[in-house]
Amino acid sequence: MAVCWSVGLTTLDVVHRATGRPGPDEKVTATRQDVAAGGPAANAAVVAAALGAEAVLVSALGGGPVATAARADLAAHGVRVLDVVPAGEDFPLAVSAVLVDDATAERSVVSADAALAVAPAPAAGALDALPAPDVVLFDGHRPEVARAVLAHLAASGRRPLVVLDAGRWRPLFAELLPVADVAALSGVFTVPGHDDPAAGALALGARGVVVTHGPDPVEWFVDDRSGTVAVPQVAAVDTLGAGDAFHGALAASLATGASLPDACTDAAAVASLRVAHVGPRSWLAHLGEGS
Repeated sequence: MAVCWSVGLTTLDVVHRATGRPGPDEKVTATRQDVAAGGPAANAAVVAAALGAEAVLVSALGGGPVATAARADLAAHGVRVLDVVPAGEDFPLAVSAVLVDDATAERSVVSADAALAVAPAPAAGALDALPAPDVVLFDGHRPEVARAVLAHLAASGRRPLVVLDAGRWRPLFAELLPVADVAALSGVFTVPGHDDPAAGALALGARGVVVTHGPDPVEWFVDDRSGTVAVPQVAAVDTLGAGDAFHGALAASLATGASLPDACTDAAAVASLRVAHVGPRSWLAHLGEGS
């Protein structure tokens, strides 16, 4: 079984669906409510696990009630968690308030992300106890954790593929891009000093680059080759976590030895499936349909 590590952010997402967005001093009644673990790394780990990988999440949760809810969701979906927060130590896990608009399927998110506290590096020996990864996905959050994982990989003598989830520029990407085998960029990602995001990522050392454009074709660049992959067209009803679904599927596919174009094809199919179903987890039951 392929092993995928996801390194970075975990939150608790409280998701409301409504027929419209509230205006100033206005309250709207939700038509649906979901509560699930969120954050790019956590969501990607859930997707990798659903696709049959052994998914390991290296993140900061803590032991509070918010973390307990997030941890239960991750466990229910087959994700093994290495919590870098020492047992019994307080840690403020962010709660993300999410509104999905029934009319447009677009989501609005308010979250503290990783801004509430600095996560510690994993305890000595904690990473050694995990199954050796075939792919490690970094989301650019939790720098101390990411650097500890990079140091562990450098010392282990076994080099997995390094994949980046780069939705928007974070300072840590200056350290991650030079070691990235695949940098998966959103279409609005910017690299300081570069007009073209793919060229900027390659200039900083990434060996392969993927650029997503929502429902439009995915671009890929590797080994002086480039191309595009069509995205299956579906009626979008919920775009929350579509990028995370793409990255989790990309990592899981690469972990099995797929080429970058083939992995992009797999990931685009999974992301399209995600947006065709309402809710942060219910869509996972449809993976594999029609294959």
